[in-house]
Amino acid sequence: MKCRPWLAAAGLAAATLWTAGAWAQAGDGRAIKLVVPFAAGTSTDIVARVLADALGRQLSQPVIVDNKPGAGGAIGSELAARSGADGHTVLLGTVGTHAINASLYKRLPYQPQRDFVPLGFIGATPTLLVVSAAAPWKSVADLRGASGKSMSFASAGNGTSGHLAGETLNLRLGKDFVHVPYRDGAQALTEVMAGNVQFMFYHPAAVLPQIRAGKLRALGVSSAKRSLAAPEVPTLAEQGIANFDLVAWFMLYAPVDMPAAQRDRLRDATQAVLVQAAVRDKLAAQGIEPMAMTAAEMAAFGAAEIAKWGEAVRRSGAQVD
Repeated sequence: MKCRPWLAAAGLAAATLWTAGAWAQAGDGRAIKLVVPFAAGTSTDIVARVLADALGRQLSQPVIVDNKPGAGGAIGSELAARSGADGHTVLLGTVGTHAINASLYKRLPYQPQRDFVPLGFIGATPTLLVVSAAAPWKSVADLRGASGKSMSFASAGNGTSGHLAGETLNLRLGKDFVHVPYRDGAQALTEVMAGNVQFMFYHPAAVLPQIRAGKLRALGVSSAKRSLAAPEVPTLAEQGIANFDLVAWFMLYAPVDMPAAQRDRLRDATQAVLVQAAVRDKLAAQGIEPMAMTAAEMAAFGAAEIAKWGEAVRRSGAQVD
């Protein structure tokens, strides 16, 4: 992914560049720790650094990104859940940590809705169904007509949203395409471009440069409506696959036992930065579409997503001990 100057500035500002005056305005002088349950450089990390910079300015208080990857985001999420009493730790949760993991892990060390309170819905991004530009398929109908023998699809790992979207497509097409998990999305995308694996679902920010470079072709988008990042790509529903609506999303959470006054302060600050044009533009550059939600709507959305992705997990047979 091409580095953008504003990303570097966001990371730098979020890390340390704060004046003594800003520290004094924060009250207790303590930084806010924004736990990212995935590695640096991932989509979640990029979103977190945009958010950390904006929140730091809004609060006049340092907001530091703390990457705690591992176990599909469960390690960082558990750490954040257990730190609520300190009043200075928040979590950037995802569709993986707060929807998929609830069914994927038999012994999840946290409960998405019991242990966290949503502060703000950051945004959602559909994934694009892509094949190598050299592949013969031009539409989902072409995939439907393809022989299942030797056909496979890639993902960034077992139980990821890309894996489950592929398994859902399998079910809807009546196919048995083989799932090939990779250690990360970049490796999986490389294999698709080389034609070693036939297709995958992945984020617009990662695949659009390859599409424009003539290395990939997009056959469809995983959301109910077309993506703002790629409006020329039809949805799967437009191609005869009804009710296909699987998107990745990001939400900022506070641990449930964070003191109410601090939680309210962070919620107000989050809502304030999410309407800022500069923040929305930076998120849009990553293919992330904002969506305003109240606290009640965020809770209902979370419950619905757990149910929806839980069904996808059960149908796929994916499981992590």
